[in-house]
Amino acid sequence: MEIRVEIQYVNDRAKKPFYATPGSAGMDLSAAVETPVVLKKGELALIPTGIAIGLPDETCVAYIYARSGLGIKHGICLSNGVGVIDSDYRGEIKVGLVNLGPADYVIEPGERIAQMVFAPVLRANLTAVESLEETGRGSGGFGSTGRGGRD
Repeated sequence: MEIRVEIQYVNDRAKKPFYATPGSAGMDLSAAVETPVVLKKGELALIPTGIAIGLPDETCVAYIYARSGLGIKHGICLSNGVGVIDSDYRGEIKVGLVNLGPADYVIEPGERIAQMVFAPVLRANLTAVESLEETGRGSGGFGSTGRGGRD
């Protein structure tokens, strides 16, 4: 399924987001920086992508996720977990990164720093009730569904 998403280049260093493979769910976003950015271990940085997008309407959202290679190999993750680009936001997409790795990391101009995934939005109509329907899990929290796959 495809949707039409408008893109505006707001920085002359911006690279067009792209799907790395035919099976990729997310489009890679690149750093639109003029010079390398040193992200020291434990440090946060806001990295511009040089693009703004126009989503079709309020039934669509774009999520910004970390790139698994950066996270696993270097400890570079999104500082807010997951970024949410609402349908009415028209500003530049910037990616908040944090270095949780053991060493400083250099973000090069044009380097792929995150991925953007488009998804439908379901809006909730909250209804107050006296009690919720019972389930097998009930109110069990973290770790209540098993032993982490070692059963």
